Amino acid sequence: MFRHRGKSRTLKHNLKLASLLSGVAGIVNVSGVFALHQLTTNVTGHFAFFADEVGRRNFASAGGYLLFILAFLFGAMVSAGMLELMLRRDKQLVYLPPIGLELLVLVGVALLHPELILQYPITIACCLLFAMGLQNALVTRISNSVVRTTHLTGLFTDLGIEIAQLYFYRRQEQWQKLTASIKLRLTIISFFFMGCIVGGFAFSVYAMKALLLAAALLIAGLVYDSVKYKVVRLKRKYRG
Repeated sequence: MFRHRGKSRTLKHNLKLASLLSGVAGIVNVSGVFALHQLTTNVTGHFAFFADEVGRRNFASAGGYLLFILAFLFGAMVSAGMLELMLRRDKQLVYLPPIGLELLVLVGVALLHPELILQYPITIACCLLFAMGLQNALVTRISNSVVRTTHLTGLFTDLGIEIAQLYFYRRQEQWQKLTASIKLRLTIISFFFMGCIVGGFAFSVYAMKALLLAAALLIAGLVYDSVKYKVVRLKRKYRG
């Protein structure tokens, strides 16, 4: 799921990656909306709000939206830098530093006192956007730009195009490629939606500690990937 890159990646790997990280993004998104009244998984809306506040000459508010945009960008830059460094050291564990940093951010925010969250909403939102920038850059890189898990606008656009193309492209290889892509996009959308639903219920009970659920999903994914890798290696060794 995390370890395979390049030509070794299959649809199965991408489906697992998409389902896990889309669920995480859904939880983070709904937690940010409920606690901070801000979108914390993408920056599309923040550009609109930024332009609106500049037009109204509310430069202080505009600065907050600019910080959201830069936080996501910085997260993507840090993630990409970590990946490049790890590619030169240990290609098998290239994903660990970005995921580890994302875990630290999510757990750190989850354990903050509620009064601090209310007192510093912009800072907390920046932290979550930074974490989602980390995640989106990571998943984009290791999936060869096939999977993106933090926003749905482009996904729905691509999904609409591919559903329409099913009518026009009838050759078996074309049909298989389109249906595989549609399956992947529906998986991302479905698990993002499920993450929002589960995260919403968790937030209603545990408030910002709902982010611990997102962290638990990441840890479960890391454990699964490690165990699966060791099992595959043992099977190959046994067969050899």
